[in-house]
Amino acid sequence: METSLPLNDSHVRKTQLVINRLHAFLHGIALLCLFYYRITSLSEIIKTRDNTNIPLLPHVLIFISELILSFIWLLGQPYKWKPVVRTVYPERLPGNEKLPPIDVFICTADPNKEPCLEVMNTVISALALDYPSDKLHVYLSDDGGSSVTFRAMKQAWKFSKLWIPFCRKYGIKNRCPEAYFLTEESASSTTEFVADKKEIKERYEEFKNSVERIAADISTSVSRNHPPLIEVVSDANGSRMDTDHEETPILVYVAREKRPSHPHHFKAGALNVLLRVSAMISNSPYMLVLDCGMYCNDATSACQAMYFHLDSKLSPKLGFVQFPQKFYNISETDIYDGQLRYIWQRWEGLDGLRGPILSGTGFYIKREALYGTQKFHKDVDHIKLRNLFGSSNEFIKSIYRNYKLNFTEDRKFYDKELRSLASCSYDTDTKWGKEACEVGFRYFSLVEDFFTGFNLHCEGWKSVYIEPSRPCFLGASPTSLSELLVQHARWNVGLNQVSLSKFSPLVYGPLRMSTSQSMCYAEFAYSPLYFLSLYVLAIVPQLCLLRGIPLYPEVSSPFFHVFSFVFLSAQLKNVQEVSWTGHSIRTYWREQRIWMIKSLTSYLYATLDAVMEKIGLRKASFLPKNKVVDNEQTKRYQMGIYDFQASALFMVPLCSLYILNVASFVMGFLKILHTQKAHEMLIQVFIPLFAAVLHFPLLEGMVLRKDKGRVPPSVSLLSALISVIILSSTSPVHHY
Repeated sequence: METSLPLNDSHVRKTQLVINRLHAFLHGIALLCLFYYRITSLSEIIKTRDNTNIPLLPHVLIFISELILSFIWLLGQPYKWKPVVRTVYPERLPGNEKLPPIDVFICTADPNKEPCLEVMNTVISALALDYPSDKLHVYLSDDGGSSVTFRAMKQAWKFSKLWIPFCRKYGIKNRCPEAYFLTEESASSTTEFVADKKEIKERYEEFKNSVERIAADISTSVSRNHPPLIEVVSDANGSRMDTDHEETPILVYVAREKRPSHPHHFKAGALNVLLRVSAMISNSPYMLVLDCGMYCNDATSACQAMYFHLDSKLSPKLGFVQFPQKFYNISETDIYDGQLRYIWQRWEGLDGLRGPILSGTGFYIKREALYGTQKFHKDVDHIKLRNLFGSSNEFIKSIYRNYKLNFTEDRKFYDKELRSLASCSYDTDTKWGKEACEVGFRYFSLVEDFFTGFNLHCEGWKSVYIEPSRPCFLGASPTSLSELLVQHARWNVGLNQVSLSKFSPLVYGPLRMSTSQSMCYAEFAYSPLYFLSLYVLAIVPQLCLLRGIPLYPEVSSPFFHVFSFVFLSAQLKNVQEVSWTGHSIRTYWREQRIWMIKSLTSYLYATLDAVMEKIGLRKASFLPKNKVVDNEQTKRYQMGIYDFQASALFMVPLCSLYILNVASFVMGFLKILHTQKAHEMLIQVFIPLFAAVLHFPLLEGMVLRKDKGRVPPSVSLLSALISVIILSSTSPVHHY
């Protein structure tokens, strides 16, 4: 769409750019010096080991860990090369009559883990977006095929016919009713507004009670074996008019067919069914994808996305517009680093390349980009289209109809065609979800967003990142350590699936996109490798400290300053980035702690899971995040107290390594005082001290706390036993 003036503009953060590039240069030089020291030291050990008996293996392991850390650091530098911030010009957006239709896709899978009322609030907030109602269509995918979700959705539809006019009348920004009534947002103080608000609040309480009754009266069991069900929700008389006699957006319930004998491809499979079904009902050229717990906090998000999708310069190659994920339940202390600050800062840097990575929720994506129709002409052979898109001729016809089909109440939406598009076998022998450059959301990885975005960028599409001052979408962040570690383990299984395949970004990417963007994708894909470095650094220097084996240069050596500079440079750069985004040094400290905890647990098990899948020992699994609130855990989280009620698989490694580091520091420090060899072992004493101070909450959880969220005594005892076994292997064969 041509406009005389641009709808948006971008600005490079020049100060941040200069700081980032200067740091990259200085830190890179220091790393080269460090490598020189390691290589020369290893050469000397190999030459003289027959005479000195200096063990080679610890030095090799430390060098490998340093190489991994440096490799991932290097991959992440393009993020920082050209950070960009976007501005928009709302007054230049065309009128409602020129705005394109939008389909909203919301996915839910299990009413036991994703509370029905929360899902319905997301649905209502999407229906109430500040966008022409005749150009807005909301689709809910219920992968559990639950009658609870289906009936609750009908109640949500009825309430939305009251809620939407209220929001329009008073210009309510937050269109999620639960959040609105909790925050008590006031759009006006007039008598009429107060009366209307009281009335709508009473109706909302009635709606909540009806949903609770439905959940109590009907089984919430999830079906894995059911036929497809598609229904356009409306009143008994088929009306879609609200109380002001204005048309309400289309609301569609979709439960795709599930059979135990057929793969369902998790969220990507559900989204592809929505993509096909929506093509037959509304066929909008743009889609908003939302997680079921990520409600619309700013009703203008659709218009904000159109500032970019309708820009004449950007639009031809613009695949999607990504908004950040923000969370309403983040505590002041944010002990689990739930705000994901470091990710959204990287997305600004990616916006200076070809755009951010697709991030699962809160993005407006172009239908054409998912269809891949830019790769062939409109007169392409019909047989080829059937091979690509499947056997539905009606769906194939819709591919080139980039407009909303006329909605008629007598249309048979439950006919054979729609059931076929939502069947579990429709994808068979087609290009739907195939790994590379094909159709729809990709099936190859558990992180379908990452892999789909990677393929879209490989195909030449660009993306845009926008972070408005008012968050457009809000969801719930994990409020327990267990939930956090399970979530990140799931994500990193998907990242490992990509990095261990032929689609590894450093192999597949450079021929199809810029090297810098390939490096950014690779930094994410290879980030699970952090666990290798951290396990080495958490064990090897400590054991060598007790055996009197120096692994680092002594204080008088010039290379001591090199190692000190590398450590301080990395830490101070993190502090600078944290402060630049408006956070305190406590945020830096908590981010470091959670990064290490995730690396030692989630990254480890995710890598093992992916390797086992790769060699055929098991299949990767996906379970939806449990969004049911535990009041005790939430209370501890709000108070800034860690909840260590996590699986022993997570807690035993953490506690064992902590005990090992504390013991090695105490014993090593006493030895240094006795032998007066601090100049040789200073770095090796500092490493366990840093770890012990950083993870002091673990000591509290094992020793000082008595509440329910402490480390279970059985875990502490087992961890202590493991630590003793490891420490006992370090016989004092060397003396200072």
